[in-house]
Amino acid sequence: MALMITDECINCDVCEPVCPNQAITQGELIYEINPDKCTECQGHYDEPQCVSVCPVSCIPGNPDYIETPDQLMLKYHQLILQREKAI
Repeated sequence: MALMITDECINCDVCEPVCPNQAITQGELIYEINPDKCTECQGHYDEPQCVSVCPVSCIPGNPDYIETPDQLMLKYHQLILQREKAI
């Protein structure tokens, strides 16, 4: 499933630069994760990098975007293809 950032976010700026899919952006009040770009770091790392660096543990799974590991890997491959076409 895609991840989400809850309102416990303290805007510490550590999650955005570690996201390999550029799924994290600064929202109006807190950082936000684009579920269409979040693969929980499947294809890049063994664990979600944003979760591993978050000092307040405010990045749970998003219940509105439940995906299997296979679906996340497919999304990863689709994102890679999109990047290659943009180059």
